[in-house]
Amino acid sequence: MLVELLVENFAVAEKLRLRFHAGLNLLTGETGSGKSILVDALGLLLGGRAATEMVRAGTERARISGLFDVPRHPRLLALLEAAGIEWADDDLLVEREIGANGKSRAFVANRPVTVSLLRELAPFLGDIHGQNDQQQLFDPEAQLAIIDDYSGHPGLLSETHAAWTHLLALRRELEELDRNEREKLRLADLWRMQSQEIESVKPLPGEDEDLERESRRLKNVTRLAELGNDAYALLYDSQDAATARVRQALRRLEDLARIDASLLAAVETLQPALIAIEEVSYTLRDYVADLEANPSRLDEVESRLVSMEKLKRKYGAGIEEILGFLEETKQKLHALDNAAEHRAALRDGIATAEGEYRKHAGQLSNSRRFAAARLAKEVEAQLADLAMSRAVFQPELLPAPDGPHGQDTMRFLVSANLGEDPKPLDKIASGGEISRIALALKTCLSSLTEQRTLGPDAAGAPRTLVFDEVDAGIGGRAAESVGRKLKQLARSNQVLCVTHLPQIASFADYHYSVEKMEIEGRTVSRIEQLDAAARAAEVGRMLSGEHLTKEALKNAEQLIRINSGR
Repeated sequence: MLVELLVENFAVAEKLRLRFHAGLNLLTGETGSGKSILVDALGLLLGGRAATEMVRAGTERARISGLFDVPRHPRLLALLEAAGIEWADDDLLVEREIGANGKSRAFVANRPVTVSLLRELAPFLGDIHGQNDQQQLFDPEAQLAIIDDYSGHPGLLSETHAAWTHLLALRRELEELDRNEREKLRLADLWRMQSQEIESVKPLPGEDEDLERESRRLKNVTRLAELGNDAYALLYDSQDAATARVRQALRRLEDLARIDASLLAAVETLQPALIAIEEVSYTLRDYVADLEANPSRLDEVESRLVSMEKLKRKYGAGIEEILGFLEETKQKLHALDNAAEHRAALRDGIATAEGEYRKHAGQLSNSRRFAAARLAKEVEAQLADLAMSRAVFQPELLPAPDGPHGQDTMRFLVSANLGEDPKPLDKIASGGEISRIALALKTCLSSLTEQRTLGPDAAGAPRTLVFDEVDAGIGGRAAESVGRKLKQLARSNQVLCVTHLPQIASFADYHYSVEKMEIEGRTVSRIEQLDAAARAAEVGRMLSGEHLTKEALKNAEQLIRINSGR
């Protein structure tokens, strides 16, 4: 239930602070006075779309704050906990800011949140029925959505949607296969030639680097032998070789250490050095012995390097890239060779997917058909309370092309008068009848939304239902019946309603007047809760027009007295 609403710098509202109550809260005022501002502001708290035009001219930002008295439902607590919000107070504070620069921010319990979270919280906070909702009643998609909402079969909807998505993906894959096969056949010869060219060389990973090292060695055999022999002589095979010199030095150190033990560490350090020099010497000796000029092997290496360079120019900078290209080409050829099998498998998959889709779509249609029959009875019962006791409401389920939402479309048929055949809603219903049908549908759907969203533990917990000009196109007895229906809804819910009709205003438990005025050259909307005398005067004004007459005031007082207790 909405306890308090604060609106700052929003449209023509400079600052409004209003407290609302359980029961029927009605807002009245002249056309254009700004009555719908509160509805729009509340819509933003429920996750509605923000626009810079909402910010009052000359200000940096608009701000809306709503204080809600909400039962601590487990699902609501889970949503808040998932968002990292600790809800310790009895009331829940929801806020929204819209900057003149287009940026929007939202807060719940003083914590910043996303607008999508506000939309998830909306079913727990309130439900708005605006003027656009009545126009949507003419749209077959909106009518189908109403049946789906009433049916409460999200599982069937999601299964049908998933089955359709899977079927569509398979069909597109088959189309792609058929469309590309001819071009792939033209490329097949090229792919085979490329594969054969790479496979004829049979490159191995890292082979090119090994061959380049071997090529350098074969080209420089003479130089390598000279350098190797020189190094070997200096280390081992000459009169002044390093090995002989180090060995002599080691014997001297050993003699010293026998006299002075402090030099034993030096002996131990030099011994590995002598061993290392000897090992290097033997390695050089063997290396030089193995060196051999081999012109035929050099030609073979050079020829293979040329072959690999040719592959690199065509298929990749290195052997790994070339082998990757080869594997990719083989896969393309394999896919092409197996296209017939793939096509057959796809067709089998499509047949299975079509059967699965038809099964889910059929179950969805049956659920919709059953729900439409139940909704028809409930809506007709509600219309009887709205001075349309002879009305027939007949939701007609019609076949439609396959799609993500099943194989159905919807058409609402209505007969407003006895003896007339039901016809499409947009063909025969007047504006006043549309308003009452919309109210009847909202009444039926509202109780179901409460049960599904809040659960069985929420029985009797008041919800905030907002109606913006639900009285469009009606008057007289019909207006009185609408007022009575709103009063009935307000017994178990908090109802906020914008109205132009005195018959409806007279049912109010709490009456608010909206007035637009000029202050210091600026237009400002002002809203105030009316006491008994002011309320009678406002209803009288609605009855008589600009000038309040004694007769109108007397009629207003009588109308309020009669309807207040209903």
